[in-house]
Amino acid sequence: MVRSGTLILSVAARLLLPLQLLFSLFLLLRGHDEPGGGFIAGLVAAGAFALYLFAYGGRAMHAMLKVSPRDLIGVGLTLGVISTLPAWWQGEPFFTAQWWTIPVIGFKASTPLLFDIGVYLVVLGSVLTAITALVDTDREDDA
Repeated sequence: MVRSGTLILSVAARLLLPLQLLFSLFLLLRGHDEPGGGFIAGLVAAGAFALYLFAYGGRAMHAMLKVSPRDLIGVGLTLGVISTLPAWWQGEPFFTAQWWTIPVIGFKASTPLLFDIGVYLVVLGSVLTAITALVDTDREDDA
């Protein structure tokens, strides 16, 4: 895909990317008590990277992301599976939530948060893989 060449899209992509990523983190961390969570947060982050892809092209997006979207899917699935293990180690049923307080910063870490981070990465990787595949197909059709 060739850069769009429009000034408005280029400037908007640079300004909106950090805001959308920050909002996606807010949705990710808020998701246990109120609406939000890993799925919608992953969609918001994927939208941010898709906007950057449309403005600057695939090479620029991959250079900024620094990891293959397919690798994000694998890491996310691994985190999802890992989130089930602490309950088994405690002798409790599958997917029973476990909570730990980190004393220095007073943060409550949990297995549901770990699972949500896994969902976030799977959704982000899946959407970006699909979008980049469509962009690559479009590039091949133009040649």
